[in-house]
Amino acid sequence: MTSNTRVVVIGAGLAGVRLARRLGELGTPVTLIGEEEHRPYNRVLLAEVLAGRYGPDVIALPTPAELVRGRVTGIDREVRAVHLADGSKIAYDTLVLATGSNPVLPPLRGLFTENHELPAGVHAFRTMDDCLGLSEAVRPGVRAVVIGGGLLGVSAARALARRGVQVVLAQQAERLMEHQLDPTASKLVRRHLQDLGVEIHTECRVRDVRCVGGVVRSVEMADGYALDADLVVVACGVHPRVGLAQDAGLAVHKGVLVDDELRTSDPHIRAIGDCVQHAGTVYGLAAPALEQAEVLAESLAGDANARYTGTRSLTRLTLAGEGFFDLAAFGETEPRPGDDVVQLADATRGTYRKVVVRDDRLVGGVLVGELGTVGALARAWEGAEPLPDDGPLLHLLTNDGGS
Repeated sequence: MTSNTRVVVIGAGLAGVRLARRLGELGTPVTLIGEEEHRPYNRVLLAEVLAGRYGPDVIALPTPAELVRGRVTGIDREVRAVHLADGSKIAYDTLVLATGSNPVLPPLRGLFTENHELPAGVHAFRTMDDCLGLSEAVRPGVRAVVIGGGLLGVSAARALARRGVQVVLAQQAERLMEHQLDPTASKLVRRHLQDLGVEIHTECRVRDVRCVGGVVRSVEMADGYALDADLVVVACGVHPRVGLAQDAGLAVHKGVLVDDELRTSDPHIRAIGDCVQHAGTVYGLAAPALEQAEVLAESLAGDANARYTGTRSLTRLTLAGEGFFDLAAFGETEPRPGDDVVQLADATRGTYRKVVVRDDRLVGGVLVGELGTVGALARAWEGAEPLPDDGPLLHLLTNDGGS
């Protein structure tokens, strides 16, 4: 690719910024289009901003030289140009979609006004504006209901509790973070939140958001039980943001379909990050997005062998400050029949370590509280190599001789 080639990237999140920076380092100029008015930022750290631990400037990303602020309204594949809401257009030779994801807003009664907007006091938790809007509404004694007990909901509930908010977390599944953690680790997360004063309801479904005068007042469960609320945080996950791709006629399933070169069904358009579906998988995590950005940068800079073959990603949640809490999970945390399992638990210290081994290979694990061995475990899991047979499996969980 020559220096005159026009590369345009839609999306100034982690993936888009990483791609723009890497291409700049490799001598390929990029035009990055960002919709938000804020400086590009690390979305992973929004909960720390909400908790008051970081200011927005701390999580800002280095801004590429050519950043255009605006909302893209359409892609003209025939003339190879993108149209912006202000009427301008930007031509491209190669277009990269890094449009990220949108929050899942469940079909609850009362969740939207007649203008299809969230009522006063109801917030998604996906963008800097969401975070700042919540922060402005936070004060000690405010009653908040967090809907969703996954990674995002747990982070939001913990951050609000640290700010003195009376938090109730409502989770439809039987336990917190059920997609990442096994039951024992989930119980430790629950205990940590409860120690901070968070009231937790699992196996309950929210059916109604009650508002008075356009302002939220309560949340009603399917069994009729009502929770008073001054704030409601909807943290029910995310889904790929694929509207532009669909309108442009690109192949889309759950996400924008890409091959190992991160090409879409149009050879002049690539895609990376949360909006992408590769080999049947939509990741929705930071690590795969960054890896895709690195691979695509090499490819666009002229490496004909650059390929993305998938990411074996580790979920990590660090809740810093007073009451520090740290956990990591990867792979299959629940064993199949015939698997070997090793667990170490210390109820007093609130720590837990577990690995699952199948056919002499590490296939998954979860650690809570003490993560000294997480690096070695993650490398063993990512490499998928046979484990050494010269010592007990206990060695996988200890880095200090068995403590």
